[in-house]
Amino acid sequence: MSRGGATKDRESGPERKCIVSGTVQPKARLVRFVRSPEDLIVPDIAGKLPGRGIWVSPDRAMLETAVAKGLFSKAARAKVTTPDGLPDMVEAGITRRLTDLISLARKSGEAVAGYEKVKTWLEKGEAKVLIQASDGSERGKGKLNTPRDGKWLGWLTSEELGLAFGRQAVIHAAIRTGGLAARVIDEAQRLRGLRPDVTEGAIGGTARRKGQTD
Repeated sequence: MSRGGATKDRESGPERKCIVSGTVQPKARLVRFVRSPEDLIVPDIAGKLPGRGIWVSPDRAMLETAVAKGLFSKAARAKVTTPDGLPDMVEAGITRRLTDLISLARKSGEAVAGYEKVKTWLEKGEAKVLIQASDGSERGKGKLNTPRDGKWLGWLTSEELGLAFGRQAVIHAAIRTGGLAARVIDEAQRLRGLRPDVTEGAIGGTARRKGQTD
């Protein structure tokens, strides 16, 4: 299945530094945390909570390192407590935000689900993002190609994708060009590093599962 045609992602806007890697990235590509009045580190998935932000790359290993080495306390300049299972908490929050965005796109007529509808959008050049469930049939998914100058996302499960469309399960979905498509891509990029069974494969390229071969 062709997974080419990736376009340049949004890189503009305010930037912040990851407390683990030291890299500076757009805020949309990082995860913000804040210190609560009870000195608890709280994930701020939407980036709207009051307080001084602490930023970490959306990567499970980096989050685990931040906890293990006490980097949140160092960044907060105070002794803080991190909740158990912080990486899982962040993954769940970003997954929920991503499915909510896809659901919003559906309600506004900017997203469709189902093989035939998605195929029609792709053939007409209406789709910006092709989304396919990670647990869907590789043979079935291989019949659809990434939109020209578009993106492919493949690490939501069929159940998670189904939630966005009010169904039990969805394998194929597509989103039109627009602001919601860009936001979906940003959230999907954040989610990828938090899914331990997703290996290398950039958005717009083929995402491989552990153990998958050519």
